[in-house]
Amino acid sequence: MNARLSSLFTVLVVLGLLLSACAPAAAPTPAPQFQPPANSAPPNANPLPAQPARPAATAAPAAQPPAPAAPKDQLQQPPAAQAPTAGLAQPPAASGQPCCPPTPWPTYPPQRQYTQYPFMDTREDHLSTFAMDVDTASYTKMRDYIRNGQLPPTDLVRVEEFVNFFDMEYPDPESGAFSINLEGAPSPFGGEGTYLVKVGIQGKHIAGWQRKDALLTFVIDVSGSMSEDNKIDMVKHGLTTLVDQLQANDRVAIVAFTDRAWTVIEPTSVENRNRILDAINGLYPMNSTNTEAGLKLGYDLASQYYRDGAINRVILATDGVANVGNTDPNVLAQYAQDWYGRNIFLSTVGVGRGNYNDKLLETLADKGNGVYSFLDSMEAAQRIFAQDLNGTLQTIAKDAKIQVDFNPNVVRGYRLLGYENRAVADQDFRNNAVDAGEVGAGHSVTALYEVQFNTEGGDEAFVARVRYADPDTNAVTELSKPFKTGDFQRDFTRTSPRFQLAAAVAQFAEILRGNDWAKFEKMRDVASLVSNVQRALPFDQDVNEFMGLVNQAARLTD
Repeated sequence: MNARLSSLFTVLVVLGLLLSACAPAAAPTPAPQFQPPANSAPPNANPLPAQPARPAATAAPAAQPPAPAAPKDQLQQPPAAQAPTAGLAQPPAASGQPCCPPTPWPTYPPQRQYTQYPFMDTREDHLSTFAMDVDTASYTKMRDYIRNGQLPPTDLVRVEEFVNFFDMEYPDPESGAFSINLEGAPSPFGGEGTYLVKVGIQGKHIAGWQRKDALLTFVIDVSGSMSEDNKIDMVKHGLTTLVDQLQANDRVAIVAFTDRAWTVIEPTSVENRNRILDAINGLYPMNSTNTEAGLKLGYDLASQYYRDGAINRVILATDGVANVGNTDPNVLAQYAQDWYGRNIFLSTVGVGRGNYNDKLLETLADKGNGVYSFLDSMEAAQRIFAQDLNGTLQTIAKDAKIQVDFNPNVVRGYRLLGYENRAVADQDFRNNAVDAGEVGAGHSVTALYEVQFNTEGGDEAFVARVRYADPDTNAVTELSKPFKTGDFQRDFTRTSPRFQLAAAVAQFAEILRGNDWAKFEKMRDVASLVSNVQRALPFDQDVNEFMGLVNQAARLTD
């Protein structure tokens, strides 16, 4: 009996060992998700004489500008395995499975931080020079966070992109590409003796029939992560909206990429609308993310079908998480810069949360001289691909730069709000070899400064200058406009509603990014100002939406 039990026990042990060997291996622990670092870099230590750390307690000798009488002042070939499959969203060698397990997220290096601008003493540097920026992705990215009950990471907040999201109602230029619009008044947030200056640049609008024909090559991320949060559907909606807005002579090509890239549809006239829409609707998420392969094939296609005298633009739509192929942002950005030199521009459209790489997409658009936008909703897709189509496609100026020249006899110090990653050396303002910003038709650019005044005499406080090159002829134009001390409004409440809106939006951004200049301020103060703007602009839906975002942010911060 004991021998039988012993034999039975031995059989059970062997059977158990065999079963355990067939069991699936435990899933590997996923790599920790990337978390953007906190923006802990304080402003450069460059205080003005007798200037305390907090701007609200500034020791500027004059609480208002001096009276006008007294004061002054190479072609990349797609891999052989990537045979075009026009009209199909499936890759050439599909595995037979609809989707593969996602690759663990890579850990990106810390995203670049930009030092906040200090107050600059005009006796040391009276020139402020930067490249124009019409991106708005930072604002829509923030909106996505706030709507989901979270504050955005500080390194995602760029003041200029918040302000430039809004229509400032500047007049079109009477001639040329731009008009310069200036306004100044006491700052509602900077403390006694601090004034706010708005420099607004408006690009000329063009009618649809005036726009050049376009060859648009869409490079679409269809990796597994695009199935999350409705991302692929937002991109498809945006593409469909755009196709409906294009003209008969425009052509659309689509490249899709996962762990490799393939041609979904070669450049096709919009007259074949249904064929294009079938290609868009056939896109679905799968596999990993090889952004490099997508860009290389997209540029190859755009170069192969290049149209002289037309708009040649690659538009990358992705959640920014490259985890296959070369993921070095500098390498990817070099593609954009090299192809821009051959008149193929790059714009980027971001979509997603979590491991979304904001800095990669911003840098790609910057180097490709295009616009960086972010989709957080179907409405955002409508705005980018329909309402602002001409501005998205038609470039009216390239290498566009702004320089503000402050009169040291009138202006004691100044601080530029935002544009930290757009700085241009003062001596390069008139250097035509220096790359700067691209501006599309109807786009506007707004820059805000806080300034403090001297008691010495003088009439001219500053001169704002704009310099840009014609995208077709490369002819360079420079225009300027002075602003006198008498042009300052003495009462902030008597300024234009759009000036007050710009002040509120900038302060909102400063608080969100933890700027030392706003660390004593509260969201409720911003809400109070926005409430006044609402009364003046009751039908502006962007303002009404902003009011809701400020109130939500106040519950998270105050």
